[in-house]
Amino acid sequence: MRRKNNYPLQKSEKDWKSELSEKEFKVLRQKGTEFPFSGKYNDHYQKGTYLCKGCGEPLYSSESKFESNCGWPSYDSVIDRSIKEIPDHSAGMTRTEIVCANCGGHQGHVFNDGPTSTGLRYCVNSVSISFKELKN
Repeated sequence: MRRKNNYPLQKSEKDWKSELSEKEFKVLRQKGTEFPFSGKYNDHYQKGTYLCKGCGEPLYSSESKFESNCGWPSYDSVIDRSIKEIPDHSAGMTRTEIVCANCGGHQGHVFNDGPTSTGLRYCVNSVSISFKELKN
């Protein structure tokens, strides 16, 4: 898939393919998804920060994570200016794709059905993120 490479981190798709696992490349660079309830961060509730798996930029705080029962890690907010929202008209529906603002890596989608005061549910693929535990 061709994607505009207008993000601060500039890499060729060849470079991405050599640095990411096959599954990470499919999700982060080709807008794939993982099966629901299969990701390692779906039921993960340690204190810390979730980072972009492609570039390591902080994207979500553990304080914004909640159990959505949708099968993917869900957050009600993002770290300021870490995510770009892109209209997505694929799969016969209208959604809002979320990508890392630094590298353009596909994270998932944001929906307006969140149960918290923000009303948002950032639905994220575990394979798109890593975790940095908060040290005391």
